[in-house]
Amino acid sequence: MIARIAQRTGVDYTAVLGVGAYRPTRVVTNDEVAGPINSSDEWIRTRSGIRTRRFADDTETIVSMSVAAARQALDGAEVDAEQVDCVLVATSTHLLLTPAAGPKIASELGMTDVAAFDVSAGCAGFCHALALASDQVKAGTSRHVLVIGVEKLTETIDFTDRSTAFLFGDGAGAVVVGPSEHPGIGPTIWGSDGNQDHAIRQTKDWATYFDEVAALGKESVRPYLAMEGTAVFRWAAHSLEKVCREALDAAGIEVDQLDAMIPHQANGRIIEIMARVLGLPESCAVADDIADTGNTSAASIPLAMEALLRTGRSKPGDIALLIAFGAGLSYASQVVALPALGAPAPA
Repeated sequence: MIARIAQRTGVDYTAVLGVGAYRPTRVVTNDEVAGPINSSDEWIRTRSGIRTRRFADDTETIVSMSVAAARQALDGAEVDAEQVDCVLVATSTHLLLTPAAGPKIASELGMTDVAAFDVSAGCAGFCHALALASDQVKAGTSRHVLVIGVEKLTETIDFTDRSTAFLFGDGAGAVVVGPSEHPGIGPTIWGSDGNQDHAIRQTKDWATYFDEVAALGKESVRPYLAMEGTAVFRWAAHSLEKVCREALDAAGIEVDQLDAMIPHQANGRIIEIMARVLGLPESCAVADDIADTGNTSAASIPLAMEALLRTGRSKPGDIALLIAFGAGLSYASQVVALPALGAPAPA
């Protein structure tokens, strides 16, 4: 008799069931970040579309921000913590190499014996994690997956670097992915271009830094986040239309059927260009959370999704195009039906 390996059976369709967000308390104006880079509020607004951003304090950590966002997402999804089988955390700023943030976040939420791990794909990390979550539920590996995008970018920024100091902020967004009677998450179009890995990078690896500390002592400079803004702008403005249209085609959705577009909140001008080249209808809400939140990397799409729902510009069930891009250069896009918004977790 030939031994046969049994297989699990999943579901045909998945959906984003609930969304939540956490924004740090401290609001930072352009005037506050402009001084060290010899800039101004007008210069920053013109080049990025940013008015303010949020900076986390010492008590607002990768774990605590994720837990707060996750609780709101679970509330919106009407899913209890014990119903979650896996936690995926998209982040580039959990500065502890091991263990990952995922297991600690799961534990803080009261989840036991669940898979939990981090996903590193830069600003595209949330859309990558969303794809993994949907596939897990379809395959039967998990019934419900908690997906978190979280960053504390203020711990990685050189505030005298004119190319990055004004762009980034902190925060966390989360969604719950689970089974659905109807398709709620379209196929993911994703990829990367390693030839452009210099465009967004860490200035040096930690091994090099440790060698410098041994040789130079206090004269050594720690690694920081660096970006070649012009290169990123050109790549995004001219390469992402194809990715968006492929995601729409894969989902069987026409541009004029979109209720919302939620792009990674990298730069206001990039968002405007993408909306224009896609020919979005006037009725389509375009997320512009960057104005008040800044670029929060992997957290930006769930934060922007929450903002659209909270302000009433979109409603649960609306059809939205997600598109993210970042270090790697990595990218991912999918069409989703927008979820329910949970009540904020108690402070």
